[in-house]
Amino acid sequence: MSDSSERIRDAVRHGYAEIAQGKPGCCGSSAPDKLASGIGYMSEDLESLPDGANMGLSCGNPTAIANLKPGQGVLDLGSGGGFDVFIAAKRLGPNGRAIGVDMTPEMLNKARASIPKFTEKTGLSNVEFRLGEIEHIPVADARVDAVISNCVINLSPDKEQVWREIARVLKPGGKACISDLALKKPLPEQLLNSVSALVCCVAGAVLVDETLRMIRQAGLTIDNVAEKKYNIDVMTDSNDPLYRQVKESLPQGSTLGDYVVSVDIIAMKS
Repeated sequence: MSDSSERIRDAVRHGYAEIAQGKPGCCGSSAPDKLASGIGYMSEDLESLPDGANMGLSCGNPTAIANLKPGQGVLDLGSGGGFDVFIAAKRLGPNGRAIGVDMTPEMLNKARASIPKFTEKTGLSNVEFRLGEIEHIPVADARVDAVISNCVINLSPDKEQVWREIARVLKPGGKACISDLALKKPLPEQLLNSVSALVCCVAGAVLVDETLRMIRQAGLTIDNVAEKKYNIDVMTDSNDPLYRQVKESLPQGSTLGDYVVSVDIIAMKS
C-alpha cells in the first residue's frame, strides 16, 4: 500500500469518525430528512429507520435502483450509520440479509448500536455490520445478489480494486447499484490537493467515462447510467469549516455544481 493511499484513508477515516461523533461535516446536510426526500427516499422508508441512522451523507438512492426482492442478500459498501442497510433490510424481509461494511470504527459502533432499535420497529433481525475496507471486502466470493453504495467509492484511493472486489463478491447474475459523485470536468488543482475536499466527497471523484472503464475492466457489464444534477451546494446551510475551505478554493463565480454530477450506475455480473 502506498503512503499516499494510506494518507487518504487516514484523512477519510478521521473525517467520518468526527461525523459519527456528532460533529458537522461538509459531506452531509444539516437537514438529512429533507435531503433524503429530495433524492427519492420514500417517507415510509425514513419512518422505519432507527433514530440517527440518516446522517445526510447520501447523493442518491441505490436501494431504489437495485429493485431489491425478498430473500436476497445485499452488501452496502461504506455503510456509515446504517442508513441504506436498514432500508434494504426492510425490503429483503426475514429470509434476506443486509450486510454493511465500513472502515471507520466509530461509524460501525453507531450502526451496530441501532440494530436493536431497528428490530424493535420492524421485527426483523436480518442486519449485520462488518469492519473493513472496500478495497478488501470482508465477504466471501459470489456471496451476494446485489452490491449497493452511496457516495463512497469516490473516496477510495484505489477505485479499480474496489470494482474488482465488487465483481468478486457478486453471485453470477448479481448486480452493482451505485450512487456516487463524478466529474463533469476536471477540478481546479487546488481542490485536487485539498484534504477538506476529499472528506467532502469531491477531490476523489473521477470523470464518468473513467468510472465506466474501471467497471468494464473488472468484468462487469454496464446496464444503465443515469446522470443527474446534484445540488452539492445544499451544504451552504452548514457552518462547517471544511465546506467553507472547499468553497473558497473554487474559481470566482463558480460552484461545486459546475464540476460535480451525481451518477446512478447499474452493472451486472454474467
